[in-house]
Amino acid sequence: MMRLSRKKYNRQLCQTFGRGKLHIIVRQKPGNRSRGILAIGGQCFPCSLGRGGVVSRKREGDGGTPLARMRVLYGFFREGRGGLAPSLISVSRVSPAEGWCDAPTDRNYNRKVRLPYRASHEMMQRSDHLYDIGLVLDWNISMRKRNTGSAIFLHLAQQDFKPTEGCIAVTRPVMNRLLRLISRESYIEVRH
Repeated sequence: MMRLSRKKYNRQLCQTFGRGKLHIIVRQKPGNRSRGILAIGGQCFPCSLGRGGVVSRKREGDGGTPLARMRVLYGFFREGRGGLAPSLISVSRVSPAEGWCDAPTDRNYNRKVRLPYRASHEMMQRSDHLYDIGLVLDWNISMRKRNTGSAIFLHLAQQDFKPTEGCIAVTRPVMNRLLRLISRESYIEVRH
C-alpha cells in the first residue's frame, strides 16, 4: 500500500470531508477502558480516555469520558511550549490567571474563571504538558447541568497514554493534524 505524504493526506481529507466539517469517531479500545482509538478519514490514532472508560451517565469526578457527540467550540494553547499548527478554529493563548471551575454548586461551574478563584477549579497553565494545546468540547456547556461533568477537552496525551480525568488525549503530531482540519462545524463522537 502506498503511503501518502502529510500534505497529500490533508488535501485528501479536505476533499473527502470538506475542510472544517470533520466527524471524528472515538472508540474505547477492546480490553482497556482508558485507551481509545480516534478515527478520522480512514486513519486511526491511539488516544487516552478517562480512567473510568466511556460512560453513558457522566457525573462530576467519575473519571469517565462521556458517550456523546460533542461539537468543538474553540481551542487554547500555552505560549512558549512548542509550535502550534495553523487552525480553522479560534485558538487563544492561556494566561497564568486562567482556571476552569469544577465545583458543581458554583455559579461558574464548567466555565473558564479568573484566578485566584474561591471555588474548586483546575489551573489551565499546568506544570505538565497536557494543556499546552487543547480543544474545548461542548460537553455540558451549551446546556449546563450541575454535577454532570466539567472540562471535557481534547488535549495532549502523556507519553505512555495514561488515563485522563474524562478528557480525550492525543499526541502532539495528531493534535497538529487535527488543528489544520477542525472548525466549529466539526464534532467528536465518542462510542463504545
